Amino acid sequence: MADIGKLNTLQVLRSSEFGLFLDGETLGDVLLPKRYVDKNLKPGDSVEVFIMLDSEDRITATTQKPYAMVDEFAELRVISVTGVGAFLDWGLPKDLLVPFREQQIKMREGQSYMVWIYLDRVSGRLVASSKLDKFLDKTEVTYEAGEKVNLQIAAKTDLGYKAIINGTHWGVVFHNEAFLPLERGQRLDGFIKQVRDDGKIDLCLQKPGYEKVTDLTDLILQHLKKQGGSMPITGKSAPETIYNLFGVSKKTYKQAIGALYKKRLIEFTDTGTQLVGKK
Repeated sequence: MADIGKLNTLQVLRSSEFGLFLDGETLGDVLLPKRYVDKNLKPGDSVEVFIMLDSEDRITATTQKPYAMVDEFAELRVISVTGVGAFLDWGLPKDLLVPFREQQIKMREGQSYMVWIYLDRVSGRLVASSKLDKFLDKTEVTYEAGEKVNLQIAAKTDLGYKAIINGTHWGVVFHNEAFLPLERGQRLDGFIKQVRDDGKIDLCLQKPGYEKVTDLTDLILQHLKKQGGSMPITGKSAPETIYNLFGVSKKTYKQAIGALYKKRLIEFTDTGTQLVGKK
């Protein structure tokens, strides 16, 4: 079934002077305007398109991809405010509307906000809402401590950072767990630190416990072997460099290379770290 607001792979039915008509299944024939048509496409071929509504609210297709799709959260910038609401740049020619009733706070032109994108079943239009609580914590919490999850940073608070877990629940990365600067809208992997009795969820950015060090030592050794036995990374490297490579804090990385050094599996050079015995 073809879905408005998402990527769909549709079959080309026929061509016209306006473009190609695609089989939109329950949506009917969907026009892919000529400006998006690959000249090699012909009836019977399949093409991946994003289905949306054009300026006259007609169902249409595009090969352009938005920054986010229906049923997703995204950090988007307001490019204009009119009498019906705020319009967001989401990477398509037609901007995304946030009606006034769906604004948690009054949106201002030039500012960016975290929003949820959805299909309004009443109007049939694609819209967004910054009232995130309406779309989160609606399902039972079944996470376990140490479980790896996908995070999206939503806001900075006095306690730390509010994050969206797997697109379904709120969680918090406390300041002492945030060993790197985090930005609103940023997506990254994280772990469940604990689920409290009241259902609130504490998060961390690396696997809890000493097990993380053991796993990291294996990862470092594998990386060294893939790099021919050496790498330009040490305990003095920037935290961002270490996190981008191994997904852990600098403190955890130093514990891991310390353990490897004690076992005489690695040695340090003026330019980095290498396996013992490498020449």
